[in-house]
Amino acid sequence: MAEYIKAASIHDVPEGTMKTVVVNGKKIALIHAYGQFFAVDDTCSHEECSLGTEGFLEGETIICGCHGARFDAKNGNVLSLPATRPLSSYKVKIVDHDIYIYV
Repeated sequence: MAEYIKAASIHDVPEGTMKTVVVNGKKIALIHAYGQFFAVDDTCSHEECSLGTEGFLEGETIICGCHGARFDAKNGNVLSLPATRPLSSYKVKIVDHDIYIYV
């Protein structure tokens, strides 16, 4: 059954960065862009590269550090090749200073 689970503190993910977190056994990239937090699968759908540790953020665009695939941080949609499959995205809520992800 899906539920909101604490993933990190807002202080763990500074503005303009990403962080890999593990929630319910899933590796998720937690993104802080333009004052909002987003969460998508951490593994690039093109190859097995961690977006949160090997990738980087350009505005609300996630860029895979391995082969340059681009994804929309808000919804996981593919923005450029070589990836062709979107990433799963997850609902995020902030309670006090903690980030919760719906998994």
